[in-house]
Amino acid sequence: MASHPDRFTALASFRYALRRFLAASEAISREAGVTQQQYQAMLAIAAWPDDAMTMKDLADELLLTHHAAVQLVDRLAKADLAQRTPSTQDRRSVELSLTDSGAVLLDGLAALHQAEMLRREPALSASLRRLRTLKSASDPAADRS
Repeated sequence: MASHPDRFTALASFRYALRRFLAASEAISREAGVTQQQYQAMLAIAAWPDDAMTMKDLADELLLTHHAAVQLVDRLAKADLAQRTPSTQDRRSVELSLTDSGAVLLDGLAALHQAEMLRREPALSASLRRLRTLKSASDPAADRS
């Protein structure tokens, strides 16, 4: 069995930097009174490229079951952060959007998350560069793709 301590170290460093960001992200969300999953849902709804996000779209985007997405939106709606409106395309579907208070909250959370991500960027980037260097050293054809 081949051992690759440099690869393991680089992967562990990247995962550590990522966990540090995720822990900070969770604390940012918690301090604002939302869960990490609620923040991710609000971000997905606001960033959706089409006219309106459907419940199926949200479930797919967050890797949730349809039922879990419905429950998540129920909690967002109860907190007046998101709303459902009947779909203009399909009577069986609803379209999701943020409320005004949801948009304001998301704007603040996104700014804090962006600042935290940029604070963590050196460690994340260094780990990724190390992984790329290791990949290139072990497979010279990898850089040509």
